Amino acid sequence: MKQAPWICRVGLASLCLIVPAAFSAESGKPLTLAEALSTTGLSHPDLLAAQAERDVALADVDLAASRQDINVNLEGILRSGRPTTGNNEFARDNSIRLTARKTLYDFGRTDAAHLAAKSEVGAREAELIGARDRHRIEIMARYFDVLIADQQYTADNEFMAVAYVSFDQGKDRLATGQISQVDLAELEAHYQDVFVKRNASEQRQRIARALLANAMNRPGNLPADLEDPKLQDNERVVPEYETLVPVMQDNNPRLRAQQEMLAAAQKRLEAVRAENRPTLDAEVQAADYSRSATTRDDVSAGLILNWPLYQGNRVDARMAREQALFHKLQAGSEKLKMELTQALLETHFEILQLQRAGRSAAKKQGEYRDLQLEKSRGLYEMELKTNLGTSMADTVEANLRIRKNEYQLALAFARLEALLGKPLAGKQP
Repeated sequence: MKQAPWICRVGLASLCLIVPAAFSAESGKPLTLAEALSTTGLSHPDLLAAQAERDVALADVDLAASRQDINVNLEGILRSGRPTTGNNEFARDNSIRLTARKTLYDFGRTDAAHLAAKSEVGAREAELIGARDRHRIEIMARYFDVLIADQQYTADNEFMAVAYVSFDQGKDRLATGQISQVDLAELEAHYQDVFVKRNASEQRQRIARALLANAMNRPGNLPADLEDPKLQDNERVVPEYETLVPVMQDNNPRLRAQQEMLAAAQKRLEAVRAENRPTLDAEVQAADYSRSATTRDDVSAGLILNWPLYQGNRVDARMAREQALFHKLQAGSEKLKMELTQALLETHFEILQLQRAGRSAAKKQGEYRDLQLEKSRGLYEMELKTNLGTSMADTVEANLRIRKNEYQLALAFARLEALLGKPLAGKQP
């Protein structure tokens, strides 16, 4: 009996042995990168935490501004006392007082605290922008991981089918005495190794989808099919590194946040220094007493100057603490500048490498594998060789290398724009 063509047996093995992973999907059409990135504005825990930090800073602005708000207090007193005139018996001396007090001038305390709080709001706003950039890059990375896992699974699945067919044919050849039991055991061992690798690829498909779902803030809702994006922005021309450095220093969200924190620290130091200065308050009071006296006023108004002459070491200690925190922020700012400048340099070189050498090498590998596939097809048709399945799998891996280069390039561009704090303008004509 004539054996079935080799390629048909490969297809049969794939159908019989492969159980595709099933993933849930919201709709029948593939998920696009644009749709995945549109979830950046949703309530992801990372973004919620950054928004909460911003909201805390906004509340501190209101708190600082309220230091000079009017205070109104109602005071009721129940007591008895012995008067200095008349009989010496105790008598009731109850009172109720309504007092309104407002600080008119505190010699810079409130202004400095308010400016410090506003600078911190600026810092938290910049950090929120940075958090959104990082979340966007995270979604892109997880999206590309799914595409890579799918393509790697396709290649490993093809390799496994080839190994299975070789093992299956080996059993027939053993029965006719063409190979030994040792040779068959070798074929089976190779098939088992490739089978394990293929199963690991299938698991990576699901893990990659779970990570993407988490990044999109849709845990448990795993996308089934993803559209491979065209990534036309990868053709952009990258400006010279020297021209990018000042752009980054002016617009990078992390640097802006650090600068705002430095400004806030300076203002907090001024606010603490002002604690040694006086305050001028206005006070109005209305009162009613159960016992009348010539020295008591039913209504009174006045100005109160409060000048702290001695406060121990409290103010000096707070000033020392704020100065130390300011110096710490200064050191952190200088270190951050070095780190971001280095990251900019590395990202710039990475883009150039991927656009030139990386893209060229991947393209040549793909062309070689296409030629090898055509050669294998010709030899198979002449029944000279049976490695068509291996050549097909090699071609899939070569195409995967080309796409991985483009995915890495897209991520590098996204990191570059995050470093610059603004998108790169223009595309290559």
